Amino acid sequence: MRNLLSLTDLTSAELDDVVRRAVRYGAPGPFEKVLADRAVGILFLKTSTRTRTSFWAGATRLGARVITYGPGDLQLNTGESLEDTARVLGEYLDALVVRTNGDIADLRRLGAVGRPAIVNALTENEHPTQAVADLATLTEEFGELGGRHLLYVGEGNSTAAALALAAALTPGFRFTLVCPAGYGLPKSLLDAAAELSGGRHQVDQHESFDDVTGRVDAVYTSRWQTMGVDKADPDWLTAFQGYQVDAALIDRFRGPHTVFLHDLPAVRGDEVDAAVLDGPDSRVWRQAHHKMTAAMAVLDWCLT
Repeated sequence: MRNLLSLTDLTSAELDDVVRRAVRYGAPGPFEKVLADRAVGILFLKTSTRTRTSFWAGATRLGARVITYGPGDLQLNTGESLEDTARVLGEYLDALVVRTNGDIADLRRLGAVGRPAIVNALTENEHPTQAVADLATLTEEFGELGGRHLLYVGEGNSTAAALALAAALTPGFRFTLVCPAGYGLPKSLLDAAAELSGGRHQVDQHESFDDVTGRVDAVYTSRWQTMGVDKADPDWLTAFQGYQVDAALIDRFRGPHTVFLHDLPAVRGDEVDAAVLDGPDSRVWRQAHHKMTAAMAVLDWCLT
């Protein structure tokens, strides 16, 4: 039984294993019931459409029994400790999938008990299962990821953090971020990516598109108002002007077969133009499908 809390805990081979499982689960079913007689809990303290539903659907497809919890359902609300909660749930569950806007340290406290296996379905710091879905989408599209270049535009949020770490763990995969001043990934995260890559220079962050070199195989953006969390600056939106992904931006960096990705939900007219999101280069709906295959792959990896 293994936890998946952060991509920093994985080796390159382990991440590759999980991603390839997700790609295989993207093929038409039926699926072997590898989680038969397993119990999976889904604790979501924040709103979710894709991640919550994909874990429920994925676990069910693999034969698991699923119980879901909302933000007011557990005695955590009345002061029970994370450790006691994990000990008790470990008597009933094989895995607990958790989404929170809190720090990943809380999930590490849950995971330290040893049972159930804890899966990070998004924290303030990182969204590892989203990165698995993204790499599965790109692997399905291009095959091997070595030599590919992904351009991320917008806020350096938990999705961007996970992608940076995933890129660092994928030899030859280049990841470039262009973020408004003050809204990029923190230096600590970039340093962690550099350490994971073993000295390979695979992750770059800039504020201007003029600093981006080379063509790209995919352009990625994310909602500017991440998880509904208010930003400190009431005029924050002005900083994001000029960072919308439109056809002109994609054409500027277009390679032989450049696709568009978005982790959803999207706001057409803000971070992405509708013609791009709904256009022929968009892979966002297949990417959304791979949220489920990533959930299946992660639960398979953690529990078998």
